[in-house]
Amino acid sequence: MSIHPRFASAILDGTKTAELRRRRVAFPPGTLVVLYASAPEMALVGTVRVDTVVTAQPGHLWEGVATRAGITRREYDQYAAGADALSALFLATPSKLPAPVPLTTLRRACSSFTVPQSYRYLNVEELKSIASTNAAGAELLQRVIDSGSA
Repeated sequence: MSIHPRFASAILDGTKTAELRRRRVAFPPGTLVVLYASAPEMALVGTVRVDTVVTAQPGHLWEGVATRAGITRREYDQYAAGADALSALFLATPSKLPAPVPLTTLRRACSSFTVPQSYRYLNVEELKSIASTNAAGAELLQRVIDSGSA
């Protein structure tokens, strides 16, 4: 999942436990999500599990995410403007990688690697290639294997 560095850091330190998306997201509970911090960091930085996903009209969702989304009401209103619905991913068990896996490394490992606009799935071959690059990549692969997602 692609996310601004400010929010990736907040998720990984446990202060942000709800991630908002303008598109409907249907991750099953327990899904392991790999966090990609966008520019200027541009790297895989950690993982988090999806506890639940709630989709609702923006006016009905704020109360449930106000203390968990890491944004102000003004930021929320700006983000939600024009959206019929928002999805809130409630997150658990954040875990930082031992070191970021930079975009340059990802592209060397997987020449077809593209940064997701919102999110994308990593296939097993991509994960194996990333794992071969460094210890952080190997740690990522192990987490995916341990989660049963590989």
